[in-house]
Amino acid sequence: MNLSRLSDKQRTRIENSIKNVPFGDLVGLKVESVAPGLAVLSLLVRAELKQNNQVVHGGAIATLIDSAAAFAVIPLLDEQETTTTVDLTVSYLRPLVDGSATATARVLRAGSRVISISVEVLDQSGSLAATGLTTFLRLGKRAQNSP
Repeated sequence: MNLSRLSDKQRTRIENSIKNVPFGDLVGLKVESVAPGLAVLSLLVRAELKQNNQVVHGGAIATLIDSAAAFAVIPLLDEQETTTTVDLTVSYLRPLVDGSATATARVLRAGSRVISISVEVLDQSGSLAATGLTTFLRLGKRAQNSP
């Protein structure tokens, strides 16, 4: 995992976020790299993630997109600030059937209340498999022991 472009506080927050969100482990998300406003996550295609037509379930792809967006946003937040997803639009362009998928999230605009993020998901051969556009809302102070 490449976190070299982050401050020590940002790096710690990312590491805590990975530890404190067990759903990512359940799905099999892997954080590849994070920088302020940019994150790359990957997902290994496996049978448990496929729907009845033997392609990766759209919910798993949406999870990859939403999670990549979150990791792109985290380094942009103040120390005690948190966010939540308020909108997520996914376009499924190509089925994922084997190998792995890589999501690259880029913050388009980080306003004082709303953050807009674009995400591209590539299959193992580098073909565009899905895109996502999501909006996060800044919530203010986070609860004690939150990532």
